[in-house]
Amino acid sequence: MPNAQCPMPIVTAAKFVELVLNCIECEYPHSNIYWLNSDDDVKPPRQLTPAFYGCLDWHSAVHGHWLLARLIRCFPEASFSFPARQALNKSLTAENIEREVAYFQRHPSFERPYGVAWLLQLAAELHEWDDVDAKQWRVILQPLETAIANNLKSWLQQLTICDRTGMHKQTAFALGLILDWAKITENTDFIELIEHKAKQFYLNDQNYSLRFEPLGYDFLSPSLAEADLMRRILSKNAFADWLSSFLPDIPLDNSTTWLKPVEVEDAQDYMQSHFYGLNLSRAWMLEGIISNLPNGVGEAHAGRAYRRFKILHNTADIHREIGLANAVSEHYAGSHWLGTFAVYLTTSRGLVF
Repeated sequence: MPNAQCPMPIVTAAKFVELVLNCIECEYPHSNIYWLNSDDDVKPPRQLTPAFYGCLDWHSAVHGHWLLARLIRCFPEASFSFPARQALNKSLTAENIEREVAYFQRHPSFERPYGVAWLLQLAAELHEWDDVDAKQWRVILQPLETAIANNLKSWLQQLTICDRTGMHKQTAFALGLILDWAKITENTDFIELIEHKAKQFYLNDQNYSLRFEPLGYDFLSPSLAEADLMRRILSKNAFADWLSSFLPDIPLDNSTTWLKPVEVEDAQDYMQSHFYGLNLSRAWMLEGIISNLPNGVGEAHAGRAYRRFKILHNTADIHREIGLANAVSEHYAGSHWLGTFAVYLTTSRGLVF
């Protein structure tokens, strides 16, 4: 992956790596939803999930490791590359992953779908990375990847109602990450299952109102995440038509007031810090939506979606600028996770494999 796909300054990348290195072995404070079946489940996080126990919660630890892998790929000669590799070597051991697998065998619904979708993103990153260490980590991680994929497949096959909230349980965002993993690893069965479920859940949606977002302490937009998923499975013209029907509130003029970045009053509040991530994820979802719209006035069926092209760009740029300005937080409420969202955005992960 050439550095051209990593437009952030190396000093910024170094700061994000530093934030992750400061938290992946920081066990406390800790916040996770653990299901207790017996006394065996009452243990410190480092014993329950020894590969991913820091960064406040399991999912943040997982995507923190993804960040390290992503930025080593982007900047292989950077000074942070060596300590980042050391950290990955320390976490991704056969013994640690064996214990992670054992935990998921006892608790198949743990961190589903958000956290496990990020685990598959980590596997995808290692899968496509032509690097000696990455190949070794990929082999070590594979038993956990397989266990999680099997759990997800069984869950998704039986899922009849999607989650439309703006936090961890949201279905659309997770399916987007999982679909990208399935495409990278050429898992045809999973691709077909996700495309089927996405159409079942979202293809007939119409007239979604943006006035209700955010619904709470969201870090994901329900509407934009849905659209970012559908652009992955529909043709350009079909997606343009679907988007016009789904989000008719997107204006046709140059106004950017239809979707304003959310402000944070207290950066030390763990829930309010979600809004920093919301601005970042809105930016990359808008860019994803733009990527599958017809880019020529003469293309058939472009309709109103094409006329919204510029406004979507402008809105994405505003969210990108504000989101990145707040991505490096001095307080743990943001520092344990925001770097991942910033790196996902700036390296175009949802667009570039």
